[in-house]
Amino acid sequence: MAGRGTVKPHSGFNANNDAEVLYKAMKGLGTDEAAILQLLTARSNAQRQEIKAAYKTLHGKDLVDNLKSELGGKFESLIVALMIPPIMYDVKCLRDAIKGAGTDEKVLVEILASRSPNEVSQIKSLYKRGNCVCFGCVILDFDFVFSFLALFAAGEQKFGTDEGQFITILGNRSNAHLRKVFEEYRKLSGYEIEESIQRETSGTLQEVLLAVVKCARSVPGYFADSLYSAMKGAGTDDKTLIRIMASRSEVDMLDIRAEFRKRFATSLHKMIQGDTSGDYRKALLLLCGGDDA
Repeated sequence: MAGRGTVKPHSGFNANNDAEVLYKAMKGLGTDEAAILQLLTARSNAQRQEIKAAYKTLHGKDLVDNLKSELGGKFESLIVALMIPPIMYDVKCLRDAIKGAGTDEKVLVEILASRSPNEVSQIKSLYKRGNCVCFGCVILDFDFVFSFLALFAAGEQKFGTDEGQFITILGNRSNAHLRKVFEEYRKLSGYEIEESIQRETSGTLQEVLLAVVKCARSVPGYFADSLYSAMKGAGTDDKTLIRIMASRSEVDMLDIRAEFRKRFATSLHKMIQGDTSGDYRKALLLLCGGDDA
């Protein structure tokens, strides 16, 4: 998946120069939003961290705090999201989804299902909540989800299977491996794995398992569907739009765009253009990186 993002490291990068550009954009009366969005959407996340450090050294101020004080609304939320290191951003999204009344299960499902085993491991260690994530009143263990999926994939459909069998399956839980398992399952049972999950499970667990399968089949396809759902009809789910555009711009945005165009009668670029406005729209379109009309 390397190199499939629309945002790449800027050649000739100079953190001090970029820090000065941002300082001048926020200095005095008024803010030069165009300078801010054009610079930050054209730097990799690692480069943004260097800019943040340079800004602190040169001006003794926190760049993110200054951005928050100068910007507002959805545009501010997007720019701040771009300034957070990827794994820390995932952890922040999980915490935000869980805190307060109710739980935004969609966020938990998205992050749990779409990240690699290594990324999930890093998230778990940063989260500092042991091995669990809260789904409302339910404590759902990360590994349990994949163990449960492995049960279905192995055609067991019952508990009590030797945990060693789980470990063998989960130790090779690449998407390519899971796709082969799903195909063998279909041959053996006559059912697609999704049908069995829908028949044998319900509620949040079913959502998680179906999302895992969808991601195993195509992570970009999963995100294309999520982006379309966020923007279709009346109103926009800006939290989802920001979360996906910020987190996938360096990873697989080109593939998400291609899947979006394949699945729907419009391009991601055109849908963002028609559904958003102002500096928020400009920044999103730069992250999108082009039109696939």
